[in-house]
Amino acid sequence: MELFARCHDALAAPGRPNRSLEPETLPVCRHLDEALDAAAPGAVQGLADCLAGLAPRLAWKRREGIAYTDPGFPNGHANAVLVGAGGLEEHRDVRLGVSLVAPGVTYPDHRHPPEEGYLVLSAGCWRQHHGEWFERASGETVHNVANIWHAMRAGPVPLLAMWMLWTGA
Repeated sequence: MELFARCHDALAAPGRPNRSLEPETLPVCRHLDEALDAAAPGAVQGLADCLAGLAPRLAWKRREGIAYTDPGFPNGHANAVLVGAGGLEEHRDVRLGVSLVAPGVTYPDHRHPPEEGYLVLSAGCWRQHHGEWFERASGETVHNVANIWHAMRAGPVPLLAMWMLWTGA
């Protein structure tokens, strides 16, 4: 996928460590271990293990400013930035992070200008353009073109996905 290749190339040039980031957890973080355990064996599990090691340093935040109908959404989701503005490493061209969604919670339809790609660590469902929901298993990807309406929801297991946004020129 072109997005991942472009971001990967940009990440070859390291950013600056963000020494001022204060770790923060939210109620949904109690589901993180279960989501990490659901990662597919092999490379995805290796990535989940690395994420588990970084977890105590992450600043988990709620997504503000989007409309939602699921009453579980406010305390049933969190995002953490690994690379890019507000992350462990500052980078100008790429923003890389993770989203965690509690079992049975829907992360509502939203859109944003940057193109986005997800690597699914624990299975869940996705939707684009207000269309039908589709499943993605651990290790699969989801691609969202710029400004596309998209949503995700967790099934009985918490959904955990890494996301990458192209923020460069």
